[in-house]
Amino acid sequence: MQEQSYSSHAKFVPLFHFVVGPLIIATFFGSLVNLYRSIGDHERIYSASLITAMSFAMIFVFLFARIFALKAQDRAIRLEENMRHYLMAGRPLDARVTVGQCIALRFASDAEFVELARKAAENGMSKDEIKKSIKSWRADNDRL
Repeated sequence: MQEQSYSSHAKFVPLFHFVVGPLIIATFFGSLVNLYRSIGDHERIYSASLITAMSFAMIFVFLFARIFALKAQDRAIRLEENMRHYLMAGRPLDARVTVGQCIALRFASDAEFVELARKAAENGMSKDEIKKSIKSWRADNDRL
């Protein structure tokens, strides 16, 4: 497996991102064409309308499947990093550390984690700023 860094930490699931997603979008546009061609044909309009509605719903299912899974992972990461900070510093993460910052902090090595968490809270660093300031990258191969 390739070593993670700032430039290589993003992950994609090829079948989900590059096959299923475009297929759902293509199906939706195809259903719109079918619906347009069915206007005036009383035998086809009902089924064309249902296909369009179902295609539209599939777009939301696709998006929500991704969003809900990421939200659950975000909560788990927040808990893990809060525990990590507690074990290393003897206190929980600063309440000013946002979920986004916490998610970025998970890549920091133990040697720089506590100090970087302090800087993130005090300076309101963005996720990108946090990731770019990490000197020793700690891989997270579980998140998709």
